Amino acid sequence: MSLLLRDALILDLESGEYAEGDLRCEDGRIAETGRGLRAPDGARVLDLAGARVVPGLIDAHVHVSASTADLGALPSMSPAYVAAHSARTMGGMLDRGFTTVRDASGADYGLADAQAEGLIRGPRLLFCGRALSQTGGHGDLRGRGQSAKDDHLCCAGVGRVADGVDAVRAAARDELRKGAHHVKVMASGGVASPTDRIDSTQYSMDELRAIVEEAEAANRYVAAHAYTARAVNRALEAGVRSVEHGNLIDDTSVELFLRHDAFLVPTLVTYWALKEEGRAFGLPEGSWRKVDEVLDAGLRALELAHRAGVRLAFGTDLLGGMHRHQSHEFRLRGEVQRPLDVLRAATTGAAELVGMTGEIGTLSVGARADLLVLDGDPLRDLGVLAEPKHLRHVVQDGRVVAPV
Repeated sequence: MSLLLRDALILDLESGEYAEGDLRCEDGRIAETGRGLRAPDGARVLDLAGARVVPGLIDAHVHVSASTADLGALPSMSPAYVAAHSARTMGGMLDRGFTTVRDASGADYGLADAQAEGLIRGPRLLFCGRALSQTGGHGDLRGRGQSAKDDHLCCAGVGRVADGVDAVRAAARDELRKGAHHVKVMASGGVASPTDRIDSTQYSMDELRAIVEEAEAANRYVAAHAYTARAVNRALEAGVRSVEHGNLIDDTSVELFLRHDAFLVPTLVTYWALKEEGRAFGLPEGSWRKVDEVLDAGLRALELAHRAGVRLAFGTDLLGGMHRHQSHEFRLRGEVQRPLDVLRAATTGAAELVGMTGEIGTLSVGARADLLVLDGDPLRDLGVLAEPKHLRHVVQDGRVVAPV
C-alpha cells in the first residue's frame, strides 16, 4: 500500500526545522522524502498545500482499561464490558493523534493483539499487564474492611499483590511470560489507592532489585510509580528505567536521574482532571482529597528536571471519562517548556524510553509511517496539538486512519 503526501512542511525534530517537500509511505514505512516525488501506480495522494507534518504522538503513561476512576471496582466488572470500553478509549486516542501508547497497568496481550490485527481502532499498544504492589500498596485496591486478596488475574484490574523477594520474582516472571513490554512496580503510595499514604515508600530495596533483575534478564525494563523524593530515589538506586509522576522530587533525585540515565514521565493533566471531575467519574472521596498533595508540585518538578537535562517522556495517566483531556497535557507542559521540547517528549523522547528509537516518533526514512498532518504550527502554539480541530489527518503504518 502506497501513500504520497505532496507539498508538505516536514518537521525534523533534531534540528527543530521544517523542510518543504513530499513524503512517500510504502508498506507501512516511510520510503523517501524530497521534492517532486512520483506516486506509484495505485497510490493514494494527499495534496497538503503547505500543511505541516509531524511524527505520530506517543503517550508513555495511559490506562486504556480504566473505564472508571474507581479502580477498585474494575475486578467486579465483566472483562468483556471493560474491553468494550477500552476499545472506545483507544479509538479516541488515535483520533487525537496518538499512534503509540505505553499502558502503565491494566491492558494485556489481548488488547494489544486485537489492535495489531485490526479488530479495534487504536494506537499501537505496549502493555505491562498488572502492576506489582505490596500488600497495602498502590496496587492493592481493597478497602480496610476487605480481607480476602483477589487472585483472579483473568478479571479486569490494574494491580497484583506480591510480597517478598521470591514472590515478586515469580510475579514479574509471570507478567513477562504473558508478553509484557515492561514491568510496572508501585514504589510509593498514590491518589487512587484507598489505604496508603502518598508519602509512603513501598517495597524493600531487595524486592525492588529483584524485580529489576527479572526484567533485565528478559531484556525488558521496570517503570516505577513514585511521588516523593525518598520513593523516587530508592527506585532509581534499584535500577528502574522510568519514574512515573515524580511530583515531589528534589535536587538529589535529579542527580540520580542523570547518574542512572533514567527517564521521568510526568502526568500533569491527570491531577488537573481529577480535581475538576474525578468524583463525577467514580473517584472515591478519600482519593479526591489526596489530589491537592501533588497537584501544584507536578509543574515545579517538571521544570526542575527539564532545566537539569533529565530525559523526559510524555504521559497523561487519565481515568474513565477524563481520557478526553489527553491533549491538554501539551498546554500544561508548555507553561515551563518550549513547544519543541514538549513535542520531543511525545515523540523521540518517548520512543527512546520504550526502546523504539528510529522506529516511531520520527519521520526518518525506514521508520514506521506514523504521522500527523496539522493545520498550524505546533512549534509556535501547542494549542495546535491540544485542539482536535487542527488535526487534518492521522496516518498510522502508512494508512490514513483519522478522520474515519
